[in-house]
Amino acid sequence: MKYTPELYSLTLISTATALMWVPYVLARMTTNGVPRAIGTPGPGYLTDAPWADRARRAHLNAIENLAVFAPLVLVGAIIEVSSKATVLSAKIYVVARLAHYFIYVVDIPVVRTLAFLAGACATLAIAIALLQSAM
Repeated sequence: MKYTPELYSLTLISTATALMWVPYVLARMTTNGVPRAIGTPGPGYLTDAPWADRARRAHLNAIENLAVFAPLVLVGAIIEVSSKATVLSAKIYVVARLAHYFIYVVDIPVVRTLAFLAGACATLAIAIALLQSAM
């Protein structure tokens, strides 16, 4: 199997997604102290700052979308489907998902939805390319 541009995009976004917990966990440690932040929340546990809660939700959303994007990219690599369209779609997905995370954290609702839709459309474009290769 060749290391395609799509697999490179998958590596980038997987790494970014793996690190998206850092800001909200650091915020939690700052608010509650390290021992409480790494323990089980209980009475008196302070809630996260609104931006930190949005970061947590953006991270969960990134994981949910990666669960769809990653298998498609892997299938494409296995069956050796790589085209200008799939490469561009993978790049758009990376940019859209990173934008979605940051826009979600700073709380820009409509733009956040547009970033989400761009990533979803990029994922669908890869799926369509794979399905067309089977015909």
